[in-house]
Amino acid sequence: MVSRALKTNRLIRLFGITKVPMIWYCRPKVIEHTDEKIEIRIPFKRRTKNHLGSMYFGVLAVGADITGGFLAMDPIQESGRKITLIFKDFKADFLKRPEGDVHFICRDGLAIKELVKTAASSGERHNYKLNIEATVPSLSPDIVAKFELTLSLKDKT
Repeated sequence: MVSRALKTNRLIRLFGITKVPMIWYCRPKVIEHTDEKIEIRIPFKRRTKNHLGSMYFGVLAVGADITGGFLAMDPIQESGRKITLIFKDFKADFLKRPEGDVHFICRDGLAIKELVKTAASSGERHNYKLNIEATVPSLSPDIVAKFELTLSLKDKT
């Protein structure tokens, strides 16, 4: 049986290659994926660094985007409905320089499941503010960035 993290890794790669090449370019990897939580790592390499030797903020935005988006993908697919997903807004607080592999964590999975149910039953657009934290566990347990993204779902069926 294929693990959920492995399945999500494949989906992210496919999505990156076919829809958003920037995702593929950053080489994200799913560390953990449960109903409640997803953790994605983006490696700190030449392609993800800025001119000051820390992770480029555009790469951090990619990490936050896919962390929130792919936590919503399973509940959307399980609903059997044609639910569209967009991010309505994006807020970032950069607290420390990320100078290593960055891990993005979102623990809003159960709230997203409820949002999908609500969107599927109402046919109207519904929003939820996701909270995503970024850390560099190889250097410190401290949070290096916090993100707030408003996930917006609508059933097009």
